[in-house]
Amino acid sequence: MKYQLLPRLSSEEFASLERSIIAHGVLVPVEYDEAGDIIDGHHRVEICESLGLVDWPRFVRKGLSETDKRTLSRELNFARRHLTTAQKQAVIADQLRDTPSISSRAIAAMLGVHHSTVQSVRKTLVDGGEISHHDEVEGRDGVVQPARKSIKTAFVPDRENVGEYMKGAKMIRAEKQKVAHTVRLAHMEMTASRGQAAAPGKVGGKYPVIYADPPWRFGVRSEVTGREKSAENHYPTMDSADIAGLFREIGEPATDDAVLFLWATNPMLHDGLRVMAAWGFDYVHHWIWDKEVAGTGYWGRDRHELLLIGRRGNVASPLPGSQPETVYRERKGKHSAKPDFFAETIERLFPSMPRLELFCRQPRPGWDVWGFEAGLPEGPVDLPAVEKAGEPRDG
Repeated sequence: MKYQLLPRLSSEEFASLERSIIAHGVLVPVEYDEAGDIIDGHHRVEICESLGLVDWPRFVRKGLSETDKRTLSRELNFARRHLTTAQKQAVIADQLRDTPSISSRAIAAMLGVHHSTVQSVRKTLVDGGEISHHDEVEGRDGVVQPARKSIKTAFVPDRENVGEYMKGAKMIRAEKQKVAHTVRLAHMEMTASRGQAAAPGKVGGKYPVIYADPPWRFGVRSEVTGREKSAENHYPTMDSADIAGLFREIGEPATDDAVLFLWATNPMLHDGLRVMAAWGFDYVHHWIWDKEVAGTGYWGRDRHELLLIGRRGNVASPLPGSQPETVYRERKGKHSAKPDFFAETIERLFPSMPRLELFCRQPRPGWDVWGFEAGLPEGPVDLPAVEKAGEPRDG
């Protein structure tokens, strides 16, 4: 049991898990690496084998290093296990031995403990010579920073000069905002023009599985300062009303019995549900992508997005035991890019059905795609709107 890094379940916990598997099956897939070694789910497999079962939900993690596998094992198990203080400290110590260059705050976020607990264990290991002190550590956002931050100093004017100092600072800030706003508008106009030039057309077929990541247009409090990180800097956006009318524009791409997976952010949740209804789907559930790093927001600093699930007609839900957990955590990458995990999960749940990805930016084998960025190179290009992912295009 190479990656069983936490203490065994107590007899009471083991018996409770066994009763649950007998009654409901394995609800959380067992995670393996490419070699077939169990990363997470040793107790589930042990119980299944003792009951004479030969099959259970599986998920294979590929491309992980040995350190990554041990880290994942601890991360998946730590929060859901009832550990004593000493056991928790032992797990934290093992993680620090594996990844001493990762900051205490990042490890604390990974394991769901307070960073002071991790820092206390780190000090013990450093003082005991088990790990070395690092002048630089990797933070939760993947950026390498000094382990100890230097004290920053600033010029403070005399009291009688504060008014003039603040007036000058305000003028400089206003000028910078004006220039930045002009540049952003020009870039947004160029991005929108490229999108119009490569605008896709109608979808030729009907699909029982649809995956969509609409280019929502967000409202901002200030057009001058509020568009610094907006989607318009990266791709053309659409009003919610236009997204809601999309199915009519592209030829009603869903079959009578179909399932829809629709991305929406916190501010656009209401719009997402309206779009889902306009497309003819009833909301049934949602999954959550935890981005690990908090962004911005008016009511809270968002660090997650929602994948809304809707269905129309007589669509079966996944088989018991095959459903994924509703929260998946992976550090966010480039703007709007979604983890492969969600498309892979849809493929696993609906392996033989025709699948369509709307607003696709990176085609996947086995999917038909629609969207002006669906595998297109930079710049306006005249190509068919719907194409089979993985098949070569003419020319």
